[in-house]
Amino acid sequence: MMMRKARSKPMDLSHRITPRLLPFEDQAVKTYGKMFVSWIGPTPRVNIMDPEIIREILSNKFGHFAKIRANPLVGLLAKGLVNYDGEKWVKHRRIINPAFHQEKLKMMLPAFYACCSELVEKWEKLVSLEPCEVDVWPYLQNLTADVISRTAFGSSYEEGRRIFELQMEQAKFVIEAARSIYIPGFRFVPTRKNRRMNEIYREVCSLLKVMIEKREKAMKLGEARTDDLLGILMESNYKEIKEGGNAKNLGLSIDEVMEECKLFYFAGQETTSTLLVWTMIVLSMHPEWQVKAREEVHQVFGREKPDFEGLNHLKVVTMILNEVLRLYPPGLMLTRVTYKEMELGNVRLPPQVELAMPILLVHHDRELWGEDAEEFNPERFSEGISKATKNQVSFFPFGWGPRICIGQAFALTEAKMALAMILQNFSFELSPTYTHAPFTIVTLQPQYGAQLILHKL
Repeated sequence: MMMRKARSKPMDLSHRITPRLLPFEDQAVKTYGKMFVSWIGPTPRVNIMDPEIIREILSNKFGHFAKIRANPLVGLLAKGLVNYDGEKWVKHRRIINPAFHQEKLKMMLPAFYACCSELVEKWEKLVSLEPCEVDVWPYLQNLTADVISRTAFGSSYEEGRRIFELQMEQAKFVIEAARSIYIPGFRFVPTRKNRRMNEIYREVCSLLKVMIEKREKAMKLGEARTDDLLGILMESNYKEIKEGGNAKNLGLSIDEVMEECKLFYFAGQETTSTLLVWTMIVLSMHPEWQVKAREEVHQVFGREKPDFEGLNHLKVVTMILNEVLRLYPPGLMLTRVTYKEMELGNVRLPPQVELAMPILLVHHDRELWGEDAEEFNPERFSEGISKATKNQVSFFPFGWGPRICIGQAFALTEAKMALAMILQNFSFELSPTYTHAPFTIVTLQPQYGAQLILHKL
């Protein structure tokens, strides 16, 4: 009810977004303090905003804090690494890690560049004669879908696009399911929605299976490419199985590889598109920072193609991206659950208590970030994240600890490439038709689009 009321109308053009996005938690913190207990149906949930306790939970040295079991329907979207615990998580992380090494990331830069060039060309056609209003949000969604299609599946780009479309449709169903009370067994009732979700699941699996089997054949013939995520993952998996000899449970099955591919797709596309759209909106609200970022891009690259070394030297752009991630994190909350009685801070908790770490509230907390916590001030990151956070866990847009997002460097490199190329070619400002209304589907998005006026430079 509070959520519906908070989101029923747009907000003013500011970064004070917590009452709109987490109205219950925002109000409860003001009334009861930062650590309070609420109930999610029959389950108690403790709100945690102390950086030291967040560190303890997310470092999870002794495996005391498990991921919360999701509604089984969520598994139709993607299982994969993010949903595993214990030995299974360790094995999957070990096999997937090579795909995200810096050297492999460099190999993916041409794909990033090709996709960004296509976006620039599309926008140039729209604004070739005069400045033009463009809703940049769908373009940025398509950009990041194209990037993940090419970097995950290489030449199987068209098949990749079909998977993306199906996964986007599935995401909407999954979020509806996650927000409703789960009735055991209800997912087997042949309702229209359940039937469609299962159809999507089967089609995505069959598309991925064909791609994976093609790669397996090519690998046996020594013809497989290893410069995309699927190739690197399968090469790493093959190596693990080969080195393990006849040991049981080594490597990933085809079904497990399939689930990791679905997760690449979903996580890789969602986080980067939301980071880019909020960066463009915020730089339209704060044109002085747009000018600073463009000056830096011109200083590092001129009109030339951005390269890996140069992207790593973009200090102002990195400060801006970090500040956007602070104010508009892709995910609003992390949750864990206790599996036995334990002490956390100075509180003793029984088993099966949910622990909620509201990223958004921590990122906007004045006690941690100062009186300007809800203002856009990239300068706070001028000496890096550790200095800005005073070495506390008060900035964790990609999670923290051993389970920090494996694709963080991938997402940030892609965002830097896209932003550098946009700044080289366009200036942009908010259109009078833009309505400021952040809301969540899976990630934090602009509810009514991102209408900007683009000017060709």
